[in-house]
Amino acid sequence: MSETLFANGATIHLHKHDLPESASFTGMVAIDTETMGLEARRDRLCLVQLSAGDGTAHLVQLIPTTLGGRGDDCPNLKRLLVDPALTKLFHFARFDVAMLRRSLGVVVTPVICTKIASKLVRTYTDRHGLKDLCRDLLGVEISKQQQTSDWGAQDLTPEQCAYAASDVLHLHALWAKLDALLLREGRRALAEACFRFLPARGALDLLGYDDPDLFSH
Repeated sequence: MSETLFANGATIHLHKHDLPESASFTGMVAIDTETMGLEARRDRLCLVQLSAGDGTAHLVQLIPTTLGGRGDDCPNLKRLLVDPALTKLFHFARFDVAMLRRSLGVVVTPVICTKIASKLVRTYTDRHGLKDLCRDLLGVEISKQQQTSDWGAQDLTPEQCAYAASDVLHLHALWAKLDALLLREGRRALAEACFRFLPARGALDLLGYDDPDLFSH
């Protein structure tokens, strides 16, 4: 079951339980998640957002079986997440990759993270949030008003859908800017090494090696 909404010039398709077979992506897809909280070992995955960077976003709502849904039975989405020919573009991929691994049982790869890229090249600032990047690099203001809303609700509001879509609609443009900076500063190879490590970093977090960090003294 799907429905279509329009917000801020974007087209938003909201799907229940899985991505439809008609939704296809090539090359690179921007992905984000919405969860009940920020503890990957505890909190439930509620929504997965995807965009090809073309002004259209697909939102996949995962509804638990206790509410009449099919839980994590989403073969089309899982197939996309593990497709080696499709690069998955995230902002703060460490959390999303860990959450998708725990909730859907998939190892998401290959991965790019705009937050890591920003920290590698924008060393003149400590502001690496998505809102900051969109404003500083693209001149786009995005709202974070719905960030702490109830993503586990069975029926998401239009405001929630618009917010969720905004988290993926600009990632392709951001990556183009950051990739150019990585090349300019000679840190592209280092970024790629960090990106390759992200699935392992997420697995370590799920095992509890985030606090204390495995790499700390």
